[in-house]
Amino acid sequence: MAGIVRYWLVMPAAGASQRFGAGTAKQHALLSGRTVLELSLQLFIDDPRCAGIALALSAAGLTDKSLIARLAPKVSPIAGGKRRCDSVWAGLAALKGRAASDEWVLVHDAARPCLSEQDRDRLLAAGAQHPAGALLAAPVSDTLKRADAQSASDCTVDRKPLWRALTPQMFRYGALCQALQSAIESGKEPTDEAQAVEWQGGHPLLIAVKDSNPKITEPEDLAVAMAILSTRHAAVPAAKVAQ
Repeated sequence: MAGIVRYWLVMPAAGASQRFGAGTAKQHALLSGRTVLELSLQLFIDDPRCAGIALALSAAGLTDKSLIARLAPKVSPIAGGKRRCDSVWAGLAALKGRAASDEWVLVHDAARPCLSEQDRDRLLAAGAQHPAGALLAAPVSDTLKRADAQSASDCTVDRKPLWRALTPQMFRYGALCQALQSAIESGKEPTDEAQAVEWQGGHPLLIAVKDSNPKITEPEDLAVAMAILSTRHAAVPAAKVAQ
């Protein structure tokens, strides 16, 4: 495998998913006969470059014997936190003594089961060449409006420099630990790891995603993810025949 990049993975999966409803957390919802969480993990479990995975779960998840039994040996379940940043910090702490300071660590949302192998590999290849790391992202394509206090359109915002941040996000282990620890100790709550790195003066590289990589937020998002995965699966045999 050309351009091998060894890395570790942290996956925050302790959220209660209050917006999702449906009586279960979105990461534990069923999709194609498996849970969203398991599908999100599989691409990294199968990758020999991934040295290990710290999976941050809720208290209920940690006591779910069926879930724990289905996890691959590469996956280390740990207690997550109330906030995403707390769960990521717990995952980084769990890798202490295993991951070297200059090794790469990826953070991937448990609710993004549609990450493609190609986008993962593009992130690893480009991110490994950038001093501040990188993240998958998508240029904003819709027209954007800024609202006033009455929720009326106040102006149109220039979308050219705007991107939607996705995951995975990729940083050196030591740098990410320092950035996240600094944010938490300062009482800040970064919405993603790139923001914590930005607060330290870093400028992570934005890697334009090529394949659909939506986040499961609402129950109807499961149907969208199912369609993406089914279409992608159906295209694999055709691609192999073409080779």
